[in-house]
Parts: sequence; C-alpha cells; structure tokens
Amino acid sequence: MAKDVDLSSHEWTDIVFEGKNKEFGAYQLRSSSAKRHNWAMLSVVVVMIAAFLISLGVSALERVEDEGPLAEAEQEVVSVDTSVDEPEEIEEPEERYEEPEVEEALPEEILNTVKVTELAIVDDDQVTKEDEIKNQDEMRETETAFGSTDFDQGTDDVAVIREHKEEIIVEEKKETNEVFKVVEQQPQFPGGIEALYKFLNDHIRYPEQAAQNNIQGRVTVQFVVERDGSIGEVKVVRGKDPDLDKEAVRVVKSLPNFIPGKNNGQAVRVWYTLPINFRLAG
Repeated sequence: MAKDVDLSSHEWTDIVFEGKNKEFGAYQLRSSSAKRHNWAMLSVVVVMIAAFLISLGVSALERVEDEGPLAEAEQEVVSVDTSVDEPEEIEEPEERYEEPEVEEALPEEILNTVKVTELAIVDDDQVTKEDEIKNQDEMRETETAFGSTDFDQGTDDVAVIREHKEEIIVEEKKETNEVFKVVEQQPQFPGGIEALYKFLNDHIRYPEQAAQNNIQGRVTVQFVVERDGSIGEVKVVRGKDPDLDKEAVRVVKSLPNFIPGKNNGQAVRVWYTLPINFRLAG
C-alpha cells in the first residue's frame, strides 16, 4: 500500500465498499467524514479565537474603568460634628473695666454741726436751758442762720470730688492679634453647620491614588477664622494619608467667609477645628 493514499478520499471509500450495499448508512457516513472533520476543526478554531478576543476586551474594559474619572465610582464625603474634636472649653475670666467707687464724704465742718440728742425722761428740775427744744417763734428771733456757713464750706469739697470723678479715664479697647481657642461667640458658617457639610460634599474631590488603594478615614483640620470672617492659617492636626490631607487643606482654604467670633462684643481671631471623613461608597 502506498504511503500517499488518502484514507478519506472517495476512491478509497469505493474500494472498501466494493461489492457491498452502498445505500447503507455506513457508506454515506464514510463518504462525508472528511467534510465533517473539517467543519469540526473550523468550529474549534473559531471558538478559541472568540474566547481570546473576549478575554482581551474584558481586560481592556477593566483597565479603562480603573483609569476613568473617579466620580463614576460614586464617592461620598461625610463631615462629622466639629464639637467632637474641639478642645475642652475653659472659661476664662472676663476683663471688665469698672470705675472705682468714690465715696462723697461730707466735710468735717458739716459733720460737726450735727448733734444727736438722745431722748430720755427726766425730772423738770434737771432740764437745762440749752436742752430745751425751742419753738418756731424763738427760732425766728435768733440772729444765727443755722448751718449756712457750714454748708457753704461743704459745697466746695463736694465740687472738688466731682471734678476728680470727671478726670477718671477709661482706656480704649485695642485690637489684638491673639488667636483664641474659646470665645463668647463662636464663628459660624453662613447657613449653619448643614450648609458647611453641603459645601464640603460638593467641593471635595477624592484623590485618585487614594481611591485606587482604597484608603479611607478621617482628617482633622484646624484653621483660623480672621476678624473679617476670612480663612487664615490652615493646618492638619490629625492626618490619614498625604493625598487626603492635601485635599482637606485645599477645600478648607476655598471656604467662603464665616461670621467672625466675638469677645466682649468685639470681633477676634479664633481657631476652628473641623474633622472630615473620606469614605468610598460601594
């Protein structure tokens, strides 16, 4: 038998079924076997190519999603009540300027003219002429004007005391650059704390590197509210990640003016503590 004989050819099939019933099913199957084998091989190749292309498409899609804008991953920023991390309030004594009380002392001449008489029941023979109470007629006949000279002298002394009162100077309150931690009236964000939370949620952009590494947590920021309500110095007092810390400082610096804090009715500089939670939703 030659080596180049094709066992799937029609010639070979005719040789095998020579003298046999070719209407039988075996002959038909043997005749079409080559065609069926070719279709099977082609199907296997097509399936393998399709599987390969699908795997490439899936990996490419995942890579695009990872590199896409972070907003599509649905981020959520939650702000926590600022009273949690604020230092304990320590009541500081208020400085009040009070005018010293000046007692208007009566001149000694006036005091000397006053005579206190104690009432007592005594016998008529023991009453002296000086102790007798004079009636109105006797007082009119007296040439002495009781207390006229004495009160004139006392008036001058009272006028001097009044002059000293007018000379008391109250020092004018001067503005100080001191930054207070506790004040009578704390700084307030326009619209209240809910408006502050909404501003943070609308303006914070989650750092891409932190989101890819699934870094979440709280960053506590402290900043100065100036006398005009603007934002002054900003610092991180408790950080979580350099990227999160940087974003927290950025959004705090972009805050609009606060209602400034006050001490004794005067606007002062105040430290304000704000914790910010970075959390990825998903």
